[in-house]
Amino acid sequence: MQLTNRIHFRNLRGDIFGGITAAVIALPMALAFGVASGAGAAAGLYGAVLVGFFAALFGGTPTLISEPTGPMTVVMTAVIASLTAANPENGLAMAFTVVMMAGVLQIIFGALRLGRYITLMPYTVISGFMSGIGIILIILQLGPFLGQATPKGGVIGTIQNLPQLLSNISPVETALGVLTVAIIWFMPSKFRRVIPPQLVALVVGTLISLFLFPGLDIRRIGEIPSGLPSLQMPVFSASQFQTMLIDALVLGMLGCIDALLTAVIADSLTRTQHDSDKELIGQGLGNLASGLFGGIAGAGATMGTVVNIQAGGRTALSGLTRAFVLLIVVLWAGSLTEVIPMAVLAGIALKVGIDIIDWSFLKRAHQLSPKAALIMYGVIGLTVFVDLIVAVGVGVFVANMLTIERLSNLHGKDVKAINDTITDADDEILLSNEEKRLLDQANGRILLFYLSGPMIFGVSKAISRQHAAMEDHDVLVLDLSDVPLLGVTSSLAIENAIQEACDKGRHVFIIGATGQIKRRLQRFGILDLLPPQHLVTSRLEALQQAVALVNTNGVQGSSNFSNGTVGLDDPAFGI
Repeated sequence: MQLTNRIHFRNLRGDIFGGITAAVIALPMALAFGVASGAGAAAGLYGAVLVGFFAALFGGTPTLISEPTGPMTVVMTAVIASLTAANPENGLAMAFTVVMMAGVLQIIFGALRLGRYITLMPYTVISGFMSGIGIILIILQLGPFLGQATPKGGVIGTIQNLPQLLSNISPVETALGVLTVAIIWFMPSKFRRVIPPQLVALVVGTLISLFLFPGLDIRRIGEIPSGLPSLQMPVFSASQFQTMLIDALVLGMLGCIDALLTAVIADSLTRTQHDSDKELIGQGLGNLASGLFGGIAGAGATMGTVVNIQAGGRTALSGLTRAFVLLIVVLWAGSLTEVIPMAVLAGIALKVGIDIIDWSFLKRAHQLSPKAALIMYGVIGLTVFVDLIVAVGVGVFVANMLTIERLSNLHGKDVKAINDTITDADDEILLSNEEKRLLDQANGRILLFYLSGPMIFGVSKAISRQHAAMEDHDVLVLDLSDVPLLGVTSSLAIENAIQEACDKGRHVFIIGATGQIKRRLQRFGILDLLPPQHLVTSRLEALQQAVALVNTNGVQGSSNFSNGTVGLDDPAFGI
């Protein structure tokens, strides 16, 4: 793996223009997210500069623009609020430490090559999670949007104080917020190609507040310190360490998902292929640096990435250019941003929250699948009112259980047994004429047990059920020719069936056990229960031997059969 992103200057003009354009969009968003998080506008700018620089330099997606995003801001808001409430003196420093920890975790994920697995989540869970985050972001902006401070207690606190917020509404600041949302929402597309609507809303809202309401006490950003940020050394609290670690895990995982989903979008626009593991390392280094210098956490930003690509960006030089432009703002243009009204920034963040909600899937989820809709709504509710990590954990668990149930039912149909005269139903197993003749000749004394498809743990019930339903036989023929995967629980069910046949003195043949399937049976000691000649590669050969045994007088079990028993009271044991 290369240490840095490959940078060349063959697309210099496009990369510079793409970086400048992305910086113009990033400025109002960084200010809005910094204020919304509770860390301040400067923290948002530092995060945009540092995460963007290191992720561009060391990441695995050349065109990806990384900065504070709506989802990451929601988590940062909760982290800062909880830590400052528990430790007012060091809470903010501990929150920046959580950002560093999240960065370290992301580096570890990348080093362990977990990138390909991070986004393997059901869409219903991702949709519900992102929609829940959008709703949280909207609710948290209601205070500043109405001209007041955000109530304590997060989402629940804001909802409980909503009557008070509405009764003390500031008409002018609320009008500025509404104007901001209206400009972003209704700005014609032909103008959007020239200048970002967020920047237009920021400038127009600020100018109106200065010239039309010069004497009115409007809540503004205030002074942003110019110059380079000071180093923030990690601060830990023994009583809060577990909470900090969980917060870092949530922040790190969300950043991974956010970045990799955006990287997929960048791939589709540029027809390239990103390096997931390298991208996680780049994101981790960016968040580590951001936390070290008092910046909030960031991830891949869809809006900035798309704009960068559309403006001509093709290499990491565009992301580095964007970081350099924002650094100039941080160093020398702080005085220009201190007069921006908080209501304008709240309007920008509120519109981001509206955009994050997956309206398309919300409208048709109930039509596609009632179960999928319930999962999505459940994840939304848990995200908004309980906890982000609980929402994802419960959502993934329920979705996977439903998927496993469907797969088990589907593959359970592939578990077929025959021990009677051939009927039309036997054609599903595609027996040859000779095989049918041999089964007819056996007069129902041979049980042909046919399995096909992946034998996951849910299929073990079908194996046990079919075997229990067919007790009257002298020879068990187990056909595994069409089984590509044999799970632990299904292996135990097969072992149970073979052991039971052995205990009753029946002969057992296994067909087609090769490669991984054979190794799995060997590890379980199943093959030790059978004589070597009973492990065959052909169904015809197995039936021929079985018929020969049935037609002899001594239909007794082999001396190799074990008399031990294997319990399988719970078929859901293992995977």
